[in-house]
Amino acid sequence: MRNEGLGSWPARRARKTPHRTALIHNGTTYTYADLHARTTRLAHALRARGVRRGDRVAHLGPNHPSYLETLFAAGTLGAVFVPLNTRLSTPELAYQIRDSGATTLLHTGHTEAATALSVPLTIEAEGPSYDELLASAPSDPIDEAVAADDVCLIMYTSGTTGRPKGAMLTHANLTWNAVNVLVDHDLIADEVALVSAPLFHTAGLNMLTLPVFLKGGTCVLVESFDPAATFDLLQRHRVTFMFGVPTMFDLLARQPAWETADLSSLRILTCGGAPVPPPLISTYQERGLTFLQGYGMTEAAPGTLFLDAEHAVSKAGSAGVPHFFSDVQVVGPDLAPVGVGETGEVVVRGPHVMPGYWGLPAETEAAFTDGWFRTGDAARVDPDGYVTIVDRFKDMIISGGENIYPAEIEAALLAHPDVAECAVIGVPDAKWGEVPRAVVVPAPGSTPDASALLSSLTGQLAKYKIPKSLTFTDELPRTASGKLIKSRLRDTYAQNG
Repeated sequence: MRNEGLGSWPARRARKTPHRTALIHNGTTYTYADLHARTTRLAHALRARGVRRGDRVAHLGPNHPSYLETLFAAGTLGAVFVPLNTRLSTPELAYQIRDSGATTLLHTGHTEAATALSVPLTIEAEGPSYDELLASAPSDPIDEAVAADDVCLIMYTSGTTGRPKGAMLTHANLTWNAVNVLVDHDLIADEVALVSAPLFHTAGLNMLTLPVFLKGGTCVLVESFDPAATFDLLQRHRVTFMFGVPTMFDLLARQPAWETADLSSLRILTCGGAPVPPPLISTYQERGLTFLQGYGMTEAAPGTLFLDAEHAVSKAGSAGVPHFFSDVQVVGPDLAPVGVGETGEVVVRGPHVMPGYWGLPAETEAAFTDGWFRTGDAARVDPDGYVTIVDRFKDMIISGGENIYPAEIEAALLAHPDVAECAVIGVPDAKWGEVPRAVVVPAPGSTPDASALLSSLTGQLAKYKIPKSLTFTDELPRTASGKLIKSRLRDTYAQNG
């Protein structure tokens, strides 16, 4: 094949295991032969409508087979896939369409938004019209020459600190990331993955779905995460592999069925997107389950650090060591590696790291130094080489000349039984410049007292780190990937007083 990219994966997988189940969605099963045929027909249909090499093809909708069909069909043609976040407003979606220059949009549901976006070629990618589109298209192979270093997709960052930027991920970036997962997760051909994390987020696609697809396993696509329904899915499909952000796993453990649910098929639980609170780790260990924790970012496709089951307890709180084909350093302002226990910035390089941001040469240049991608995350390295993420440097609070990392305070608060979620931000202070303020979501059924919660931190944290104020809220603003949107918290809660 001349196609060295993801567009060739359905054909390569179908020639090896055509009759094995690739996808299960809403009771419908798709073999690898089915997926290859549908992808090929969609590629023909798109090419007949003018889609060519380098064109951007967007997809809007929840987890659905057409998402993967569009990804692979675009890759078959040498086009660039643009996944869109269904939780964005229409103006936010319009910005990404405009910024990427997408001229084709496939959507499942979200008809009103799709219509408002006015993309020249818009296709409803489900139902009778979509089935007819595929059925009427040719099925003969397409072997467009696609190089591994060609851009495969533009995935927009979560935008927690500003307007989202389009990370350009090449076919090689995604392939090497999948290889890292295969090496470090010990995936097998009989893997059954529950894909309830959104595919438009890098972890749901690149840390779960694509590695399982590469290995020839089965992906059970769920349109949205439902903690109560998850237990039935786990048992019915004998799920072996599941990814989630800490919030998802916490909601699952709070369900009435948690204590008696059949979890015997689960072999791998991976968690990322945010630090995993120690009490949550303990809750799963009591059920005989252990998290494989990871750290990464969209720009690295995303796997960067990985903490395996063997060290999940002894190195709890650590993000782990670099993936097999990933190099990571923690450096100071002079970009020299810091000493053991010192705080520095995480930098990463490897074949899974993006070449840059779409249409943003200045931002791309600023993001790299001597080939290392600068993450902006603060971390420390222990004597064994395990890296612990401290916080975002941009989230760091400077109070009276002291550096305070909110994640440290958040971890201490999350250990309290009356706290379900929390976030710490800096607020103006006449004496100290700024001081920490905690925003807390109470645990179900509890009515905690703010003063008592703050007092519980005495002896755990230095006095200057203990928040000077604490407020309660029903929920914290998060992106679709589960990350806290600190900028929105500051807008709401950072007023003085």
